[in-house]
Amino acid sequence: MQIQWFPGHMHAAQLQIKEALPKVDLLIELLDARIPFSSENPMLAALRGKKPCLKVLSKSDLADPARTSDWQSHLEQQDGGRARAVSTTQPGQIARLTDVCHKMLPHRHGLGRPIRTMIVGIPNVGKSTLINILAGRNIAKTGNEPAITKRQQQIRIDNGIVLLDTPGVLWPNVENENSGYRLAATGAIKDTAMEYPDVAYFVAGYLLKNYPEALAARYSLDAMPADQISLLDAIGNRRGCLAKGGVVDYDRTSRIFINDLRAGALGPITFETPEMIAQETAAQQAPKAKKAERQQARKETRRAAFKAKRRRQ
Repeated sequence: MQIQWFPGHMHAAQLQIKEALPKVDLLIELLDARIPFSSENPMLAALRGKKPCLKVLSKSDLADPARTSDWQSHLEQQDGGRARAVSTTQPGQIARLTDVCHKMLPHRHGLGRPIRTMIVGIPNVGKSTLINILAGRNIAKTGNEPAITKRQQQIRIDNGIVLLDTPGVLWPNVENENSGYRLAATGAIKDTAMEYPDVAYFVAGYLLKNYPEALAARYSLDAMPADQISLLDAIGNRRGCLAKGGVVDYDRTSRIFINDLRAGALGPITFETPEMIAQETAAQQAPKAKKAERQQARKETRRAAFKAKRRRQ
């Protein structure tokens, strides 16, 4: 799936983040709890270096609780920082993030200067909503589509913390193809940049394997469809998404299916686990390793040929 998702304002936002980082004490990176790996921007990790980072798994009410717990443990072991799961349905979880920030920077206690934090994350991950809850007032613009925040803004909140909000930043090349589908499925990418049937086909395959009971409950399925097309056929017939001749309209059906997923109508679902990502990464790296071996072999062959030629001269 080829998606064009790196417009000019994202490049500008990346430059703004890089410029502001030296003045920041702590990063708060929001990840979508449904796709913690796919929603983690690798460019941000490179930019922040060793600066402390609090990983916040947002939208946890839409994610599988057991897998969210696994991801929290994994992120804390991997990054040596803190990870917390939050949901806008439980504002108290979000309010407690300020205490976590203070615990992560104990040396700042009593200095009389606020902790300067930068909130970062991909589009539509919930940064503006989180800021509004922390501030106790509507400051940041929110919406149900990506790329709402267009510029940085600085917000002083109680408890000695200053928040620097940033526009959502994606990166120009997602090497893991499955991550592209997951980002599209959860709404991190504008719908105009994706084909609904392609994304629905990917989601259908995953849910048939991992959450069949959720599909059966949502769409009143008497028997589980054998494959992705059969599932979309069943949903299309149930929802009356039929074209002339009684043929299923896959575009309409796919839109209903994906919107059900995003709204949580299918129940709490997580699209990846640490073990799954390890397997996908290994499979992705294998061709690169073979290519590097071939390049090295060709290099050694050339060196041997040059040495042989020198000996003959």
